[in-house]
Amino acid sequence: MTDDERASVARRAAEVGAEVAADRFRTENEVTRKASKTDVVTAADHDAQKAVIDVLDETYPEDAIVGEESGALKRVPDAGAAWVIDPIDGTNNYVRGARLWGTAVAAVHDGQPVAGATNLPALDDVYWTDGERTYRNGESVSVSERSDPETCAVTPTMWWDFDARDRYERACGAIVERFGDLRRIGCAQAELAGVADGSLDGVVTDVRANPWDTLAGVAMVRAAGGTVTDIEGDRWRHDSVGLVASNGRIHGSVLAAAREIRGEE
Repeated sequence: MTDDERASVARRAAEVGAEVAADRFRTENEVTRKASKTDVVTAADHDAQKAVIDVLDETYPEDAIVGEESGALKRVPDAGAAWVIDPIDGTNNYVRGARLWGTAVAAVHDGQPVAGATNLPALDDVYWTDGERTYRNGESVSVSERSDPETCAVTPTMWWDFDARDRYERACGAIVERFGDLRRIGCAQAELAGVADGSLDGVVTDVRANPWDTLAGVAMVRAAGGTVTDIEGDRWRHDSVGLVASNGRIHGSVLAAAREIRGEE
């Protein structure tokens, strides 16, 4: 099938998963901690992932499926077709009753994202890309045209746990020293969608990001005219160290912020 057809399936799968999660939003959810106090999961995460997988299996039963929760692969295959899903990106927001969370589905070929969708049901926003253009609620969007860093809003993404708060502090400092404002959103896919539609100008982290947190959004930023690299400035892959996404015009400044997190500036 074409990338456009895969984009359509990604949209449908993300919509189904988001509906499952939305039905339980702001209800009593049992919360389980995984690796740390801030790494949480709910039954809604598991059920939403199953719903997404059911949709994908209807059309692409032979494709590999990579997902955050149990029952899916944890690494993106380097060859062949695969799907990468995050049933609830922004689970900490979700369990607090904050609206910034969503279901993300990316279609991948030979390790590269070719299409994707992010459904943010509490915001009534649906983003998707066919690899050529990026859309929000059916309207084509593009990255911002801002070129003066002092007019730009940039967000630190992913998470630095309590054993790495010095890097979190440097990330925030590097941003506020260079850019007009800092956003802290807590949902990586929503942040990347924000770069794609111009409501944000950059996203930065120095950590190796999980593929389910990033691939759909990375495809959207690129299709919307933006730039996504690793911390060295090379084209970003699902296994890269660091993720730097921007409108392209301020990419050098966002890269400099990323390197400062590592103490390289």
